[in-house]
Amino acid sequence: MASDAAAAPAAPAPAPAKPAPPKLRGSYNCGRCGLPKKGHVCSVPGPASTAAPASGAGDKAGEPQPPPQQTKPRRALQFDDPAASPPAASAVVLDTVPPEVAAPPPPRPRPLTPAAGKKKARAEVVDVDAEEEDGGDDDGPPLPWVEVGEGRRAPGEVLVGVLQRLPPRAVAAAAGVSRGWRECSRRLWGGAEEVRLRASGVRPVAALMARCPALAKLVLTMDSDVDATLLACIAFSCPNLQSLAISMVNSAANRITGDELSRFVSEKRSLLVFTLDGCSSLGFLNVNSSSLSTLWLSGLCPLTKAVVNCPNLNELSLNFAIQNNDSTDLVALMDSLGRTCPNLRNMHISSIRLCNEAVFALESANLRGLCMLSFLQGSKITDAAVASIVRSYASLELLDLSGSGITDNGLGMISNAFPNTLTFLLLARCPNITSFGVQVAAAQLPLLRVMDCGQSICATPQPEAGRYYFGDLTGGIKFCSKLPVQRKQQTTCQNLIIKHNTLKKLSLWGCSAIDALYVNCPELVDLNLNLCTNLHPERLLIQCPKLKDVHVKGCRDMLIGAIRNQVLNEFAAIEPRLPCKRLADGSKRVHVPHFMIEQLEEQEKWGRPRKSQCTVHLNW
Repeated sequence: MASDAAAAPAAPAPAPAKPAPPKLRGSYNCGRCGLPKKGHVCSVPGPASTAAPASGAGDKAGEPQPPPQQTKPRRALQFDDPAASPPAASAVVLDTVPPEVAAPPPPRPRPLTPAAGKKKARAEVVDVDAEEEDGGDDDGPPLPWVEVGEGRRAPGEVLVGVLQRLPPRAVAAAAGVSRGWRECSRRLWGGAEEVRLRASGVRPVAALMARCPALAKLVLTMDSDVDATLLACIAFSCPNLQSLAISMVNSAANRITGDELSRFVSEKRSLLVFTLDGCSSLGFLNVNSSSLSTLWLSGLCPLTKAVVNCPNLNELSLNFAIQNNDSTDLVALMDSLGRTCPNLRNMHISSIRLCNEAVFALESANLRGLCMLSFLQGSKITDAAVASIVRSYASLELLDLSGSGITDNGLGMISNAFPNTLTFLLLARCPNITSFGVQVAAAQLPLLRVMDCGQSICATPQPEAGRYYFGDLTGGIKFCSKLPVQRKQQTTCQNLIIKHNTLKKLSLWGCSAIDALYVNCPELVDLNLNLCTNLHPERLLIQCPKLKDVHVKGCRDMLIGAIRNQVLNEFAAIEPRLPCKRLADGSKRVHVPHFMIEQLEEQEKWGRPRKSQCTVHLNW
């Protein structure tokens, strides 16, 4: 019986040895201190293990015990059993998303719910966006999320797009906000291809150029003096620069010499466009480049030597300052352009030294591909130079002879030579042309789009300065003054009729000799009538339905009122619109049927465009 009693309680012994069902979901909080497990190191000691003293009885006191070995590290965000199969792919995506790319964590931890599967989908979307960026432009690693204030974050790519719309000074200030903002500004500078900067010295330019290795176009506006240091800084920091423009403001001086400019252009083999303002210290000009296609130099002082050797040059602009002691040899320059710049297409020269001989030298250069020719301030250019231009070039699209001494005969030669190509004709301050020549040019140039005759049709031309000679009077030699040479006197009252189908801009500023004006241009959008003091309101007619801007600075009040009535049509809204119609004999009015009124409204709604609103400018 004693043995039976001992065996009876031993029968249910295997029941407690049955393993408990595995826990499918771990606790989010620590079992010791109750804090969240993610990134947490618990400081509360755990319960003493009974097996540890037995196995490590011989270890020294004070030595840290090795942690219990696990077959697989258990993460805080793990929804499967550690002893089960490997984690799902969605959990791996959540782990592999970098913390700087993933969405920012919520401010407070929340207990896990069965709806936590949405976090997996969100992680997958972030990973797809990263793959799309990697497959596109290779601009480096993805940018982190950036703090933008009040606990809010934004993607770094979005912040870079915002910084692209700010000026360089604001971008530099944004770099000091935080580390994320600095990284976004660094990414923006690193990929910038065009920068427009206004600086007060070379130091800020050098600091900015060091951050832009991919810069291709640079536009600088300098508030301080400039020397060769700026060119050296740009040449060192921007190896791939293709376009450079430097302008001076606030009385800043350009101290770059001709030797320094020649060295910079010749060594910068990637440079295609170069524009420099205030070139008063050059002394001489010797430009040699095999890549340069556009060269603009303004503010030039007298040059002892002027050589431009650029085989691929397409556009050349030389603007000389007005100085009475200008001794630049433009004849030699024009003669050499045919050998040194055979591909020249656009030329702009502004100098009081321009004369017929310089134009004749350009004719001998044999530049048959010229499309745009501009000679400014050449008061010694006459109709003989126009005849040379007509013989040399057959496809001119722009011709600017402002400030020249051509007459209506030269204007007639231009009209007969370029009827199928000329679209821009600029003849400002040509005192020897009349309204008749302008009217003939507008009629014979059907492709004309811009025409400028400002201060050309003037009522009181300025006479030449008086000169002296030695004359024989009453048997003796006496020093006496010679009468000034009177230019062709233009009549005070001249009529001008401009009727053109493609003309878009017409400038008649300062034409005080115009008494009557009729303009019928369906495509005209800009009309300049500044200082037309003798134009009568009763003899003005403007028929330009697309006119947008009319300039009337310095005109009489009655003329301004007449222009407003014609271009603004102020009384059109006041005039009543009666549904009536006059009969063929004009005897009586009858009411228009209702269906005809509907047809008229339908035509105005779909068929007839509304008249564009025009602006009358009373200031410059």
